Amino acid sequence: MPSSLPDGEAVPTDGALPPTALAGAAERTFGVYLHVPFCAVRCGYCDFNTYTATELGGGGSQAAYAATAAAEVDLAARVLGAAARPASTVFFGGGTPTLLPAGDLAAMLGAVRERFGLEPGAEVTTEANPDSVTPEALATLAAAGFTRVSFGVQSAVPHVLAVLDRTHDPRRVPEAVRWAREAGLDVSLDLIYGTPGESTDDLRRSLDEALACEPDHVSAYALIVEEGTRLAARIRRGEVPAPEDDDEADKYEVVDDALSAAGFSWYEVSNWARKPESACRHNLAYWRGGDWWGVGPGAHSHVGGVRWWNVKHPSAYAGRLGSGQSPAHAREVLSQEDRRTEDVLLRSRLAEGFDPAWWGARPAAAQLLLDGLLEPVPGGRVALTRRGRLLADAVVHRLLGG
Repeated sequence: MPSSLPDGEAVPTDGALPPTALAGAAERTFGVYLHVPFCAVRCGYCDFNTYTATELGGGGSQAAYAATAAAEVDLAARVLGAAARPASTVFFGGGTPTLLPAGDLAAMLGAVRERFGLEPGAEVTTEANPDSVTPEALATLAAAGFTRVSFGVQSAVPHVLAVLDRTHDPRRVPEAVRWAREAGLDVSLDLIYGTPGESTDDLRRSLDEALACEPDHVSAYALIVEEGTRLAARIRRGEVPAPEDDDEADKYEVVDDALSAAGFSWYEVSNWARKPESACRHNLAYWRGGDWWGVGPGAHSHVGGVRWWNVKHPSAYAGRLGSGQSPAHAREVLSQEDRRTEDVLLRSRLAEGFDPAWWGARPAAAQLLLDGLLEPVPGGRVALTRRGRLLADAVVHRLLGG
């Protein structure tokens, strides 16, 4: 089941933000994240705030969800007031957003467009499972203004998918990608490496089949075993082995070699794009410290140094909005030191690099250059080397003075 929410300070029932959070908003990027918390089946490794029909037990309505989410979009526009501005990116995540009818997703995007507007050329992405789309649905999304679809492929190898409890047929992926292309959508493919029982040859097969689809973008994440998941229980019982750090590091290099040879460039530790404009602008805004409003149960938001998170269960979420209240569970106002720490943690993962003087970290960066974990990049910045990417957490620790 999903992990529990953190505690924090109380949020006003109307969701009002401190004036300091709204100051200077026009100078910051603004994105909207819409969480769709429904899945056909819960994957064994998943710790996200998602629910199958059985887990909902009648306590949340997929049919009414688009209207409920639109109510939070209305709330967001009221709370931001004069600080509201057109969204440069919109991202539908989950869960499996494409379990909802394409018309519902289009209506949710329409609510964002009506209340905030979209910047010219805005990036609008939905996540999707390869078995949850049809040509007609993808065409409907493209006509509504979606520009990009991110397919959760994870692996092309059936026994690896079985360990992850993924139910899609890997042979469906090229067909789904073709349908997306025919609709005029850009395509990203998500992979996971380090699954128990996955060999290096298995990973190479997944990479070869992903690249044969000619995607614009690839994300590849090391498997993290979260407590409370079915996979964690299987490992604890000795049914499958735990992932090993050295094996995942070796597989990261396999991923980077294959994608680099195919003409992709890394722009964040776990993300590669065929060309600069194919990078996910929504996620870049997260890493660069922009503003975003997270719509949906359990969704997190950040505006001007204030972060908050919504109640988790869809029925509690709908109940709050139905009574005219903010669905926020709690929030925190980040101190300057908190914001510095997060800036180091996030920006240091980007290939565009950073100026260590921003954080008063010149001595640490100088030593990291000597140690081969950072390298100079244009603009007087420094960025992670590939060895640095493998040791990114240690690099952050040293930049922060640890």
